[in-house]
Amino acid sequence: MISNPKVVFFDGIAEKWDGWEDLPALERKLAAGLDELDVRADETVLDVGCGTGNLTRALLAKLSPEGRVLAIDISSRMIEVARRKVADPRVSWHSEDARRLSFGAGTCDRIICYSVWPHFEERRAVAIELGRVLRPGGSLHVWHLIPRQRINEIHAGASEAISRDMLPPVEETAEMLASVGFRIATASESAGGYLVTAVKPER
Repeated sequence: MISNPKVVFFDGIAEKWDGWEDLPALERKLAAGLDELDVRADETVLDVGCGTGNLTRALLAKLSPEGRVLAIDISSRMIEVARRKVADPRVSWHSEDARRLSFGAGTCDRIICYSVWPHFEERRAVAIELGRVLRPGGSLHVWHLIPRQRINEIHAGASEAISRDMLPPVEETAEMLASVGFRIATASESAGGYLVTAVKPER
């Protein structure tokens, strides 16, 4: 079997990842961002590309005992690190491809793609699959805490496995999500980050 270069890359950096972050500062930024996204306490949230679990942990701080996080990543090593760091029965961890999820239709109240969107090679297919597992009226967020230009610079200078993983302008992401049936609620980018919020229409 031929290895997926992205899986190999992210497996290889899993143990180093948190050492590259100012975790207390990131925790504060994620908490503030989740407040702005208006995450409710009892939601089931899909954390796509959960990595080492930093967003998952921030979500758990907002969720009640009834809330749930479904955390997925293509890297089983990233999930291993996350499991060690985040021990909470409200989380289930899954090593899955976002194009082919194991969850049933309408499973999630909200989906957050935090710092992962550039790495999807088939974004339209991912968007369709995320739409399938999102309940009607639920929100999908494509979210980054640093500017698009900086993200693209980082990727361009990284391993060949991700060097072409570019984040498109918000208008392009919004247009694609709209083309597969989402209603766009927010599309903004600035020095403070990047956010597209798309809502699955009520049927």
